[in-house]
Amino acid sequence: MSTPTASSSADPSSRGWTFLSNHAHVLVALAVEPDLRLRDVAAQVGITERAVQKILADLEDEGIVVREREGRNNRYVLDLDHPLRHPLESHRTVRQLVELVTGTQVTRPRRGSTSARR
Repeated sequence: MSTPTASSSADPSSRGWTFLSNHAHVLVALAVEPDLRLRDVAAQVGITERAVQKILADLEDEGIVVREREGRNNRYVLDLDHPLRHPLESHRTVRQLVELVTGTQVTRPRRGSTSARR
């Protein structure tokens, strides 16, 4: 029987799974900082920029994320009241997921403003 190395026990994600999906990780990253570039989201989540693009396409198709152009940049606005998709969690919303993970209350930002928190 092998013993876990210090590096594998120090970084749980290095062992191949996490409790939340990459879709949830992307949502949380954009809820915290709606002006993030895709490469920065990818770096935070630990996936490729192309994977972030595919996840964003899924979230946009579902109506959870709306991409707004601001000059040369994008801003991502979340529908915080959208229910989660899986039957086990469909009684909860995106807002509740984000608040659980971030530990802060999240309010809907006004267009053109930064993410509002109380």
